[in-house]
Amino acid sequence: SDILHAYDQLLQSKSSVHFGYPYNLMFDYTELAQFMKYSINNLGDPFVPSNYGVHSRQFEVAVIDFFAKLWKMETDSYWGYVTTSGTEGNLHGILLAREKFPDGILYTSQETHYSVFKAARYYRMECQSIPTLPMGEIDYDCLSEAIARNRDKPVILNVNIGTTVKGAVDNLDRILRILQSLQIPREQFYIHCDGALFALMMPFVEFAPEVSFRKPIDSIAVSGHKMLGCPMPCGVALSRKEHVKNLEQHIDYLNSVDTTIMGSRNGQAALYLWYSLRKKGIGGIKRDVMHCMETARYLKDALTAKGLTCRLNDLSSTVVLERPMDDDLVKRWQLACEEDIAHVVVMPNVTRYKIDLFVEELMQ
Repeated sequence: SDILHAYDQLLQSKSSVHFGYPYNLMFDYTELAQFMKYSINNLGDPFVPSNYGVHSRQFEVAVIDFFAKLWKMETDSYWGYVTTSGTEGNLHGILLAREKFPDGILYTSQETHYSVFKAARYYRMECQSIPTLPMGEIDYDCLSEAIARNRDKPVILNVNIGTTVKGAVDNLDRILRILQSLQIPREQFYIHCDGALFALMMPFVEFAPEVSFRKPIDSIAVSGHKMLGCPMPCGVALSRKEHVKNLEQHIDYLNSVDTTIMGSRNGQAALYLWYSLRKKGIGGIKRDVMHCMETARYLKDALTAKGLTCRLNDLSSTVVLERPMDDDLVKRWQLACEEDIAHVVVMPNVTRYKIDLFVEELMQ
């Protein structure tokens, strides 16, 4: 018990100064503690019953329905599941693309999350890493030139809805115009959106362009533990139902259909996400998003007032700054660093008081 008490104290301390990674640490799932005594496993397809009875499939489907409505999918046109993380969602979306276009080329920006390049390696896909603009968006001219050079092969596109380091959002409408100008027909391209953090925030930002299935996108991945907050990593993968048929295999052992990356799947995560969505509702999520955006601007202004160089994309709550020279400060605030830059991801648990403390320590 002494060991566990010490560990609890450590986690409390670390959680209080957590700035560099996009995890919402402000949540309370006490009401769900009673379910931790069950081995809840959503094995198989969430929409197909199996012989295993201790599952939360009904909650998982409700979570999928919420995101399908958020991203404007028509009834019975979608399929999805609760994943272990945004990475699994990317692996699944890009697998669907490769099954549709075995000889397709994957195009993605060089600032894309590493899981997309991992997917390309796993599936032995040709992948072209496209340069980026200074703020982190894909370089649209370079993308157009790359696709034009390979007009004889299907196009598989990963569109970033918030890059890992700079929080940059690739302009989906501009990418669609490129495909149109190159006369790439709809049946020759597949678009996957990596929306790890910002795909859940974007619908609630007034001036943000729409990313939804009313446009010709095919799949999207989002993290559950980031914006919503959850004690275990999780996410949601959503796609057009027609693509999933290429993966379906009936498994007698499960008496279900194998369509997911994982076999056994964490039923607790589906329950927790359902609970969070029910508790927050649209209004609660919007309040959290507004807090993040406004507090990120507060941090940017505070750093600028001290004469420090920093950047904040309009559609982001990720503030990029010069990498602090003090490694102890980097470790204390758990800043994510890449070469000569670091970033702070402002989440619902980040307050102005904590920002003032951080800036004060940074200036010492």
